[in-house]
Amino acid sequence: MTTYHSYEPSHGHRLSHDPVNAIVAPRPIGWISTVSGTGVRNLAPYSFFNLFNYTPPIVGFASVGYKDTAANAIESGEFVWNLATDDLGEKMNATSAAVPAGEDEFEVAGLTPLAADLVAPARVGESPVAFECRVTQSFRLRTAADEPVDSWMVLGEVVKIHIATHLLREDQTFDTAGARPLLRAGGQGDYFLPSDDHHRFMKRPKPATR
Repeated sequence: MTTYHSYEPSHGHRLSHDPVNAIVAPRPIGWISTVSGTGVRNLAPYSFFNLFNYTPPIVGFASVGYKDTAANAIESGEFVWNLATDDLGEKMNATSAAVPAGEDEFEVAGLTPLAADLVAPARVGESPVAFECRVTQSFRLRTAADEPVDSWMVLGEVVKIHIATHLLREDQTFDTAGARPLLRAGGQGDYFLPSDDHHRFMKRPKPATR
């Protein structure tokens, strides 16, 4: 019979590290670039990020604390998501550092700002994939008791997509494993990579016919 470690999060987890972000893992990284009202570029990674709609494509990230990325995206109505890959891991991590307000994380990490086509924030020139996004919704998260949480959700419609052609297979499908996207896990710095060695294919069941 299975035994469980059970707890109410509001009363503490009684473990060495909060397990929630290790359980809900691995997660895609929201490497988000924005620009401030005064024209200062900002770039930061968010582990609370995902795709929430297919047509039109809508992505979103949650910022714990009203940080520059959330503030810039909400105020300007625009952001760019950049794919964080294994070879860009150290530079991505460098953009997570707390730097003085007004400092450009592109310069801090030695990354190339590449002009986007439809939005003001720059793309990461070294990243093989970028989504140009326009904000559709933003809101502060709340508890079940309707109390505000110090986290803000930002959703954006993807209005233009850039994909490096070497990541498109002969059948014109995207090579997910070949892109080597970094995926965030638990702990203070755990990451994973997808692998073709662990690829499992399952088609959605067809509706039963009568």
